[in-house]
Amino acid sequence: MTLTAGLTAGGTAVASEPSPASPGTAVVETAAPPEPEESDLVEGAPSAEAPVPTMPTVPGPAAGDDGIGLPTSKPSATLDARACEPGYQYVPTSKGKDYHKGVGAEQANYNGTSRTARSTFTSEVTGKVGIAYSGELKVGGSVAVVEIEGKFNVNLSVELTAKMGNTVSVDTPSKRTTHARYGVYRLKSWGYSQYVYTNCTKGVKKNVTVYTPRRVGWVLWESK
Repeated sequence: MTLTAGLTAGGTAVASEPSPASPGTAVVETAAPPEPEESDLVEGAPSAEAPVPTMPTVPGPAAGDDGIGLPTSKPSATLDARACEPGYQYVPTSKGKDYHKGVGAEQANYNGTSRTARSTFTSEVTGKVGIAYSGELKVGGSVAVVEIEGKFNVNLSVELTAKMGNTVSVDTPSKRTTHARYGVYRLKSWGYSQYVYTNCTKGVKKNVTVYTPRRVGWVLWESK
């Protein structure tokens, strides 16, 4: 992205992309946006389900064994004779806030005048942002999206494109710097992957943190 900075009289800031707090209006934050806490974040979700795991054959944990790696449930007489459809499932459990993933370089404009000025930023890079995750995501990205949408009643995508040519204009107070970054907002959520065997036994839960594309837009903030 390249900055196109214009200094004019102040006015109402109107963005061409909706912002988190008020669709249609550019919101300038007082601090830089938070970054994901996970150090092992993987960009790009699996395109297909993971291979079938090995079914443990031992009857139970030995003395002193904590049972890690064994199924969380076992077949019993209470299960009916119908077989389960084998495969991995993804179960979302909770969600957090949106995190912004930039496309192109961060932009900034300093207002050195004694009055409020107008800063205009234009994106000049087109880029795609997909799912990112930490942990063991054993299903394809599209499967995870469907499950998260259904659980939290939100609209998400496997991938979104931030396009070149999008412009936003905001007021920059005297002796302040306005920062701008164009890209994609991703919803952070938590859940787990789990394999279901033909005999309806369920495998070990594999915890996952997922960042799922939600919408394209600017993130703006000020500094002294």
